[in-house]
Parts: sequence; structure tokens; C-alpha cells
Amino acid sequence: MMKIAVLGFGVVGSGTVELFYRNKDSIIKKAGKDLDIKYILDIRDFPDSPYADKIVKDIDVILNDDEVKLVAECMGGVKFAYGFVKSCLQKGKSVATSNKELVAQKGAELLSIAKENNCNFFFEASVGGAIPIIRPMHQCLAANEISAVAGILNGTTNFILTKMIEEKMPFDEALSLAQKLGYAESDPTADVEGLDACRKICILSSLAFGKHIYPDSVHTEGISAITVRDIADAKKWGGEVKLIGSTKKLDNGKIMTLVAPHFVCRGNLISSVSDVFNAIMVSGDAIDKAMFYGRGAGKFPTASAVVADIIDMAKASGTSISQVWEEAEDNSFLENIENNKVEMYVRIKTDKESIEKVFSGVDFISEENGELSFVTPCLSEKEIDEKLSQIGAEVVSRIRVLDI
Repeated sequence: MMKIAVLGFGVVGSGTVELFYRNKDSIIKKAGKDLDIKYILDIRDFPDSPYADKIVKDIDVILNDDEVKLVAECMGGVKFAYGFVKSCLQKGKSVATSNKELVAQKGAELLSIAKENNCNFFFEASVGGAIPIIRPMHQCLAANEISAVAGILNGTTNFILTKMIEEKMPFDEALSLAQKLGYAESDPTADVEGLDACRKICILSSLAFGKHIYPDSVHTEGISAITVRDIADAKKWGGEVKLIGSTKKLDNGKIMTLVAPHFVCRGNLISSVSDVFNAIMVSGDAIDKAMFYGRGAGKFPTASAVVADIIDMAKASGTSISQVWEEAEDNSFLENIENNKVEMYVRIKTDKESIEKVFSGVDFISEENGELSFVTPCLSEKEIDEKLSQIGAEVVSRIRVLDI
């Protein structure tokens, strides 16, 4: 029998344990191995839990038990999870994680350690919750040359924007509602400032293009500055505002990775994705485009992906050779944001004549309270900034237009 240890008994960890025992018979059948959870690591006591007898507080209990071959890391963060996961892999224990921060910061190193010890480091649950995206990218779409990945990677921000779009609710009010419903934390920074989406696009980009991209190398903007006026202008233009994480390979071979609000035209399916749902679009030379859609977070949706990875780890005869990327020595393979070619929505306190003196071919959207809004032609961000400086007026808002 292969024994499993679960690190962390919070929302995802408890969901993983509950889902495993709810569907244990079918899980064992699919794995082709007899499986059971032997330990749950947590510093807290759970006297009322039916799994209280499995709780341990010392990682060494798990590391020194040769019966434990599979580990599910559901702790979150890097501080403790990194050391625990690294030690498990060095002992030849395969690890499945839902921890996007860990994968985004330490993925290349942990994948290398797994390979050295003939085990696996799987992380389907780290991006998109229940949405299968990691496995399709390195298995189902393996025949493709991936050129771009883009999508809604954070359900909290999508819920907030949905309320702003459908009910004309101001950002602060929509955020308060998200917190009340449990979609946003009391400190919502990671969600609303784009940090969560940044970690996820780093993972997808690293997998797609084979080199580790760190979150601090990615230009990241959140949605806290988006207003109801911006939302209304997007509708007049013919689309919606969405927080998009995107990565693409440019003609010069460099990678452009970005997290920011975007105008998404109604012809793109991503524009219609609402509430807490996520959607990820992958572009490849054989498939053109494929979209993956579903709930991007939550106790059981995320646990579903963790348990699926446990099944795959149990079935594996060695290290996966396709789910891998290499460490990057520097950022020279990443394109600078100022060279990003994009159409840009701009809201500015000036007149049409001033705009037309420096921009040609602009698409004017609205004029209200002394503010003009328009979409620029496709230019580099450096060129757009220079032209706006020439106008010399206050820029109230600027939002990129999604080109994928």
C-alpha cells in the first residue's frame, strides 16, 4: 500500500482529505494502487475531526516514514512549504501542490530535485483550481508550438469587475461585497493588485516556453484604479474590462509577460466570462486557440486537482519528462514592457485637437466632465507615453486592449 501525507489542514488540505475518502474506492481503482492517507501535518489540533488520529506536528515523522511515497502540500506560502517540499523530494517522495507562490518562486529548482530523486513535483492545482491546464499544456498540446497564453486567472477580481459591469457598482463597494461573501481576504492586496494572477501566469509561461520566469520580473497592475466610467467606455467601445495575465513569444524570440486590466472585445470568449470563473486561452500552431473554463478556486475545486495529481503520482513509474522547465540565469529573454506593442485606451483631460496633433487614427469613445476617452493605434508603450507627454494634460486612466 502507498501511504499519503497531507501538509496543511486548512481549506484546501481538509478538502483534499474529505474528497479522497468520499471517492476512495474509485480513486484507488483509477490509480491502480492501494492508497491511504497516513498523516496530516498541522500545528493545530482538530479534536472534533474524524481524522484527528492522523494529525502530526513534526515534518520529520513524514520524512522518516518509508511507507509515505506521496505528499500533498496544501499549506500555502513559501517560508515553510519550500523547506518541507524540498526535503520530501530529496527523500524520493513525490509531491503535489496547490501552492502557486511556491511554484512561481521555486518551480525550476524543485522540478530539478524531483528529477534527481526519480520522483515527481506536480502542481495542477496551482493555476485555475479545478480547471485542467497544466496537464493539457505539457501532454495534450505537446505537439504544438505554443505562441501565447492569456486569460482571467483570478476569480476575486473577476467577481468585482462583474459587479462593476452589471450593476455599475464602484470598486470599493464591489470589493466589500467580495469580502462579505468570502471571495476576498480581509487583506485583498494579492488579488486586487494582480499578485495572484502574476504568480499563475509565471507558471504557465515557464511551462509554455521552458524557462523560469519570476514574479518580480513581470510588469503587474491590478484593478483598484478601474472606475465605472472605464467600464462604461469599454461597453461603448464594444467589450468589457478584465484583469488579464498574458504571455507570448515575440518575433524577436523574446517573451512578453504581463498582468494588467485590458479591454477585451466581445468577439473574444473571455469577455463573457463573469463572476468567480476563470478562463485561459492557449494559442498553438496546430490548434489555433483552445480555451479552458471553470471555477478557479474553492475548497473542492482545488482539492479535485490535488487528488488528480496524487493519482498520477501513484501511477508514475518515474519522473515526468514533459512537465519541466529550466532555471534562467538572467532576464535577457524577457521583453521590456516599454517595447510592448499595444492599442491603449486613454482617458485624459484635454480636447480633441490636442490629441489629434500627436496621435493619428485614434478611436474616440466619449466626452464627459472635461475628460476625453479614446483608443490609440497600435504603438509601443514607449511611443504612447511619449505622445501623451507631448499633449501635456492629466491622464486619468489608461488600459491596454487585449490583442490575443
